[in-house]
Amino acid sequence: MAELDYEYISGLVKKAQKGNSDAFAEIYAATYQKQYKFTYQYVKDAYLAQDILQEVYILVLKNITKIKNPRLFISWLNQINFRICLNACKKRRQQVQELGSTTDGRSIMDTQPGDGLNPEQEFARKNANEELMEKILSLPPQESQVIILKYYNEMKLEEIASAMDISRSTVKRYLAHGRASLEKLLGEQKDQLLKVK
Repeated sequence: MAELDYEYISGLVKKAQKGNSDAFAEIYAATYQKQYKFTYQYVKDAYLAQDILQEVYILVLKNITKIKNPRLFISWLNQINFRICLNACKKRRQQVQELGSTTDGRSIMDTQPGDGLNPEQEFARKNANEELMEKILSLPPQESQVIILKYYNEMKLEEIASAMDISRSTVKRYLAHGRASLEKLLGEQKDQLLKVK
């Protein structure tokens, strides 16, 4: 199914909310390919993408009755998928760090003295990255999604457009607006820090 028929999906959601399992199976069949494409492009691992989608559709099934406007189902599904992908990547990064890797993927055993592994600097960098991610996630969902895909996952604009099922110009618009909002948020934080000092 190349393009989703949002009216049709909306009707299926209404049926699924009333307990119609065939309607949910149809929703799954209609949306799975696009969700898989996005997930795979995000995590770059076929097995992890399948695991994530299993979790996504379980959450959707459990919470489908909470959707007040069935026309917004696809947007809701995209947000669930995005959040689970983001969490899976954070968890994977933490596991790599716990196993003794540096931020560039090298083992600590491979580093040389003077490679810049200053514990204080590493701690400050990690805290700054966490604060930045918090600010990114406080942006409107589409803007935070585009920023993370572009700068953290290093996806091209065309790949983001395809994964999110939006036009390239919409990706650019979300990116520009998100960056402007982020600069404003970061500027406000700097201003508050200067007032405290």
